[in-house]
Amino acid sequence: MRSDRSCVGGVGGVYAALGRVPMFRGACRRDVRISRLSNSFTNSSFRVDFAGDSFFLRLSGDGASDFIDRFAEERNARIAARCGVNAEILFSDASDGTMVCRFIEGFGMDAEKFASDGSAPARAAAALRRIHRCGGIFASHFDPFERIEAYERALRRSGVPLPDDLPLVLEKVNRVRRRLGSPSSLAPCHNDPWPGNFVDSGVRMRLIDWEYSGMGDPMWDLADLSVEADFDAPKDETLLDAYFGGPPPRNSRRRFEAHKPTCDLLWSLWGFLQTVNGNANGAPDGDFFAYATDRYERCKLRLPDSAAELSSIPAFSESVPSG
Repeated sequence: MRSDRSCVGGVGGVYAALGRVPMFRGACRRDVRISRLSNSFTNSSFRVDFAGDSFFLRLSGDGASDFIDRFAEERNARIAARCGVNAEILFSDASDGTMVCRFIEGFGMDAEKFASDGSAPARAAAALRRIHRCGGIFASHFDPFERIEAYERALRRSGVPLPDDLPLVLEKVNRVRRRLGSPSSLAPCHNDPWPGNFVDSGVRMRLIDWEYSGMGDPMWDLADLSVEADFDAPKDETLLDAYFGGPPPRNSRRRFEAHKPTCDLLWSLWGFLQTVNGNANGAPDGDFFAYATDRYERCKLRLPDSAAELSSIPAFSESVPSG
């Protein structure tokens, strides 16, 4: 890439990142249009228009890779792209989390769009089913309970104030863990299917951001989407019916429900952990703390209290549906 002032390169992290991508080398700055996109708290993302095409640039935020295997993410994301679920990856540097993908045209989803579009849960279910049944083997493994333990250890080391009743909540979650047991059948899973990671064309949804992807329990993906998008019972039915092609197996439905408080606890602890470096990525610590506290309180409401509620959770005995 040329180094004169009219060219992309040497002007901030965005231009420096583009200067490392082969297709942008030698490009003049006046020929490249960059638009900042709505970001997650931990990464920065941009739309880059150049030579009649559009691209997506992701720059990793400070601390974002502490719990993310970028090399596994890249492998998994490429598998998802070949399955038609993710955007095509054009450049990736796993050493620092920089990634360039072909831009997916469509609408970014949020909870309100899921609420207003009765067919949206079915399109999301189709995307999740496609990756779960793609036949690929992801490079990493995702166990939400192991992730919860890792976050708690990190929080204890950081000195971040935690809720006084966290030990009791963790014990209840561990009861759920023991009841569910170790999955005997795993599938490629996204593991962070919050609405903002779906791009909808109105006909088909695709998923972006494969940072937490790994071989895991498909019911976690479905439960996490339900929790993140605040689905009510009818939306849950639409999601599950579309995923299974009819009424879901009884044990799958129960496993789906059992994962919901675990989803809330994991992302609550993640939120508390972000207060350590939130300001470095442009998000006020208060935003993380409020988010984490809300998720934590919701987790407590969802957790089974009685022995009867706990015994309704099945041990994992089903294979991932085929077809």
